Amino acid sequence: MLSYLAKRLAGFVPLLLGISFVSFLVMAMAPGTPVDLMTDLNPKASPEARERLEKFYGLDQPLYVQYGLWLGRIVQGDLGTSFSRDRRPVLDKIAEALPITLFLNVLDLALILGLAIPIGIYSAARQYSLVDRATTVFVFIGFAMPSFWVALLAMMLFGEQLGWLPISGLRSLDYDSMSALGQIGDRVRHLILPVGIAALTGLAGLSRYMRSSMLEVLRQDYIQTARAKGLSETVVVYRHALRNALLPVVTILGLSIPGLIGGSVIAETIFAIPGMGRLFYTSVLMRDYPVVMGITLIGAVLTLLGNLLADLMYVAVDPRLRKR
Repeated sequence: MLSYLAKRLAGFVPLLLGISFVSFLVMAMAPGTPVDLMTDLNPKASPEARERLEKFYGLDQPLYVQYGLWLGRIVQGDLGTSFSRDRRPVLDKIAEALPITLFLNVLDLALILGLAIPIGIYSAARQYSLVDRATTVFVFIGFAMPSFWVALLAMMLFGEQLGWLPISGLRSLDYDSMSALGQIGDRVRHLILPVGIAALTGLAGLSRYMRSSMLEVLRQDYIQTARAKGLSETVVVYRHALRNALLPVVTILGLSIPGLIGGSVIAETIFAIPGMGRLFYTSVLMRDYPVVMGITLIGAVLTLLGNLLADLMYVAVDPRLRKR
């Protein structure tokens, strides 16, 4: 196990270099530069001013030189300085947005797992029952509805027409004047729509994965043997079948780790939540290369770690893999 772990960790470096180089290349090939956004709408911007700005940001140098300088800063633990007017370090911007995104996505994942796994188990144990058919219809509807469309409809219904829930931000304007209990209630009301919609759209896929995996396990010979011994259906399902049925779900959990940090661009933009997803979106629009590359690099690291964690969780769930 230790040798396998060492080999996987050693392979992270070339993978990260390849991912960062491709990302840097794609970003440089995108139309427009930070200098274009600063000068195109300014009639007083002269060619000399453009040249000074390009030199200030290091955009006058060849692409491989820019990448080498960026890579040198990364090795030193420096993600660079934002191209925005505040000229803040990229690490500071990420440090502000990261806790918000992490909190929201942990809530989303907990809600999805808490609902999807029981729904998948129940549907598989009672295949073709009324509950199974109803959840199947629900899943198909969940797959068919885009998350941004559901978010807009929910904002119109619960925010505009009924006025029950706020539709943007994480707290109200008068938050500081509220009591402690009122502040908690205000936070909860602001979280209902973004967390609920994210859970609704994610619930469909995971519950279907769980159902399919459980159905495959329930058809195995050792499950039939357990039933022939007179074990109750509850013991057969939850003690003998569930552990093996969780293997595909473990993979999904490992791959969901980058999403916990990277955030949801659509949800955070629609609900005006200052998280990592919104920071990435605005940085792309403003051609803020250091911020985009910093978030991309963090996402790549987390993706590799998520794959490794999924493999290790396989070993924890399936004892047969420990002997290999």
